[in-house]
Amino acid sequence: MAFQCQRDCYMKEFVTSVVSCCPAELKQEVNGKKETIKGFHIKLQDTILFPEGGGQPDDHGFLGDVPVLRVTRQGPDALHFVASPLEVGQEVQVKVDWERRFDHMQQHSGQHLITALADTMFGYKTTSWELGRQRSTIELDTPCVKPGQLQELEECVNEKIRAHIPVMVQLLSIDDPAVEKVRSRGLPEDHAGPIRIIDIEGIDANMCCGTHVSNLGHLQVIKLLGTEKGKKNKTNLIFLAGKRVLKYAEKSYNTERSLVSLLKTGPDEHVEAVDKLQKSVKLLQKVRTVSMSITKRCSCSSCRKEGDNEFMNIIANEINTEETLVFLTVGEEKGPGLFLLAGPSELVTEMGPQVLELLQGKGAGKNGRFQGKANSLARRGEVEALLKQRCNQRSSQEE
Repeated sequence: MAFQCQRDCYMKEFVTSVVSCCPAELKQEVNGKKETIKGFHIKLQDTILFPEGGGQPDDHGFLGDVPVLRVTRQGPDALHFVASPLEVGQEVQVKVDWERRFDHMQQHSGQHLITALADTMFGYKTTSWELGRQRSTIELDTPCVKPGQLQELEECVNEKIRAHIPVMVQLLSIDDPAVEKVRSRGLPEDHAGPIRIIDIEGIDANMCCGTHVSNLGHLQVIKLLGTEKGKKNKTNLIFLAGKRVLKYAEKSYNTERSLVSLLKTGPDEHVEAVDKLQKSVKLLQKVRTVSMSITKRCSCSSCRKEGDNEFMNIIANEINTEETLVFLTVGEEKGPGLFLLAGPSELVTEMGPQVLELLQGKGAGKNGRFQGKANSLARRGEVEALLKQRCNQRSSQEE
């Protein structure tokens, strides 16, 4: 049979009567643990709560004031799992969780549209799909989808949405010749009653038991997030439809604002900033390893193309500069850049001006740090040799 929810997907409340009430159990996962809940299966004369099927999760709602925790299909009947019993024959008002229902309608109709156009445009057949809690996935029978094809498909999908194309429901008998002309992956073994066809006018006709919008305009918008490698040379196409796109945009914007605050850069520079941070972390890890092996009264140096004064000071902080003379530069090998000399105060005060002269730079120092800008790092090697020589002299004098 076709339930009232399948005849009118937009109905939010419905009065019907209880046909049967039997003890039952429901297995659920709560906080990562599987629990068994004791309750009752309620059969109704009819229902606006969709039972799980066709890749679509079940509806949630109420029978009177009693919450419906699960709806499943058993042959031609829908079983409503509730915690409290209801009297056989009594009338009940059925209410659907509309936000959940309409979300499912948008995702399911969106899947039909994407599936139909992927087939028409590129010959990619849909072999299965999943309506997830946050995003949905269509399994396409192709090893890959090219980026250009993905963009073309998304543009075409949203063009159909803007055209406000009607979506109609037909109920056909199983021996109706028209059934042979519609797309289908086969009927379930326990199917009973008429065949339900979802017809997107001029685009697709497909057997389906799920709930759908009545017009593509109700989808609002569809975003194809990308693809992932599927099983057995297939590709998983990930998408969002309707309100999920708006939620995704809001979440992305809030994340962007947080990154602007943390990285101190504009949105277009976030990738570059994070890349620099990752490289800096890797270098710091190396510096920590090196600093542990540095002995007293020696010098160490490092040269990098990318970085800034803060970066060099962070590295210097990782080394015991009270006993070690550290020389760091950032910039092109023979071009301009930045430099930092850190170590014992008397050595830094003595050697700082000489380093400044060799690098043709400007700078100043205090408290064991001397840093500035270099017009040319071409004589960096001479600075290293000079510092090493001075450290060796100092070591000899102390011995």
